[in-house]
Amino acid sequence: MSRAVIIRLALIGLIVMVSGCSLAPPKGFPTADDVDLDRFMGNWYVIAHIPPSKTKNAYNEIERYTRGDDADTINVKFTYREGGFDGPKKIMRPWATVLDAPSNALWAMHFYYVLRLQYVISYVSPDYDTTIIARDKRDFVWIMARTPEIDDTTYQSLVERVQDIGYDTSKLRKVPQQPLSKRDDL
Repeated sequence: MSRAVIIRLALIGLIVMVSGCSLAPPKGFPTADDVDLDRFMGNWYVIAHIPPSKTKNAYNEIERYTRGDDADTINVKFTYREGGFDGPKKIMRPWATVLDAPSNALWAMHFYYVLRLQYVISYVSPDYDTTIIARDKRDFVWIMARTPEIDDTTYQSLVERVQDIGYDTSKLRKVPQQPLSKRDDL
């Protein structure tokens, strides 16, 4: 075998090994008590985030959830514009597996069939109009809402929740979102 093939196999093995690790957050990590999956489905606009590098310059981010063929699978369509409202439209289609029924707050987000990332619904408002998605590594976080804009008071209360989880909120980036009337990405 060539050196390149050995390196590729080692990398694939490492990814498989890491993706098999437990995704459960440690005891005491803020997790929503009882997520009604049917109410959680639909469009969520990313209001602010500490993003992965791939989406650090995203505009009009929308995460869309629909129920999969079985009770534990969630289909995801994530869209955004790269670099501006007129930037190229990007689409990702990971899927999620619910790991902790009946609370439904811990998901494994699947990318590329071998990579599973922790996805914790740390907070969802009683009327399901805002949510915080976090990770116990405190590397990425998403503040999302059912509308592209939220009032400042609501935003500040969500930022405080993110800070209470242990994130450095100075790293939060407000995601530019156009009003619904100006969008062509729905």
